[in-house]
Amino acid sequence: MLVALACAPASAQSQDDVKAAWTAQGISPAILYQGDTAANLLGGAKRGVAYSGNLHGQLSLDGGQLLGVPGLTAFADGLSVHGGQPSGLSGDAQGISNIAAPATVELYEAWIQYNFPGNWISLLAGRYDINTEFYRLRAADLFLNSSFGIGPELSQSGFAGPSTFPDTSAGLRITYKPTPNIIVRAAALTGAPVDSALGGARPTAPDSGALLVGEVAFLDRPGPDMPPGMMRSLIGRASTLAPYDDKIALGGWYYTASFPDLSEAGASGPLRHRGSGGAYLIAEKLLYAPADNSAERVSTFLQAGLGDDRVDRFGAYLGFGATATGFVPGRPNDQFGFGFAMGRNGSHFMESQASAGIAEKGAETAFEATYLAQITDWLAVQPDLQYVVHPNTDPKTRDALVFQLQFEVSL
Repeated sequence: MLVALACAPASAQSQDDVKAAWTAQGISPAILYQGDTAANLLGGAKRGVAYSGNLHGQLSLDGGQLLGVPGLTAFADGLSVHGGQPSGLSGDAQGISNIAAPATVELYEAWIQYNFPGNWISLLAGRYDINTEFYRLRAADLFLNSSFGIGPELSQSGFAGPSTFPDTSAGLRITYKPTPNIIVRAAALTGAPVDSALGGARPTAPDSGALLVGEVAFLDRPGPDMPPGMMRSLIGRASTLAPYDDKIALGGWYYTASFPDLSEAGASGPLRHRGSGGAYLIAEKLLYAPADNSAERVSTFLQAGLGDDRVDRFGAYLGFGATATGFVPGRPNDQFGFGFAMGRNGSHFMESQASAGIAEKGAETAFEATYLAQITDWLAVQPDLQYVVHPNTDPKTRDALVFQLQFEVSL
């Protein structure tokens, strides 16, 4: 995943000056554009090229500077998604591009957050993407396949997915930090997204229920512990915490609504189950970093999740990979990596397909090799190659080879 940048081109010095003046007043605007050209080279659903893109207009407000209330922040992000669907070429189910989505113009995020004195507790309320904090690993952020961001056992659950890109829900998140390296998060949101191009239940419908998410994370950060109130002790969104070396987190989710069983029938139609949930384990380990504090780093990561295969297609997910940073001479911020992502069909989905006479493979597996080049402080370019085995678990679809070129511009 491309990392959001914060600076404008050097040639736009007057624009930089204006932004700096606004930031000094506690107002930080940003414009972010991401584009992705994907070419299906072999196999898949069909050969071809697709372009997808999204535009973010963001505004951050610092309550300490604007209102004299330290710890208070607000954020809004308007999103416009356009272009084609790369997965329509590859035929895959996990999503080879993490920025592709049905065309939409919507309010993506809009929340207010308060960090209590001492920075041990953070409260956030509003429209919120859970994947900005839950089910997230820094090393996995490099990759473009959607499953490296959030596994398909969760991303394809519920009515139209959980509260994440591109369709978010409204709710409340609380974060508690009992020690500098332990973080406990919990969120309660509407069970259906506020907007969804896929349709389904509305968040205000009485049968949409709620989505409950929780995670506990254990981190290892370099350097000595710092006292409360210092930068490393901050929590919540936009906390600018020091990068961690190692991380392990255990999380889970639960929908309170009822969902139809994929294969079992009741007296008047599909059997319905009240409640649906799952759990995940994610971990990241720093393997190499020289003692001279150079930019060189090698990290590996693991993702594993179990979903509710009674009502959702994917009952299990496994992902792992490795990333390296700073090994290209003269380019300390460039990264490259290799990853593996496998989404496995649940037993109820397999039974429903078999009863309909449809043959299915047990899993879809994606192998990804990628390189992120930080061209300037406002432009990043990322060539990417993915090989998808059994796209959409359809035995009639040949393995797909997809090349992508993704870029990001931030002003």
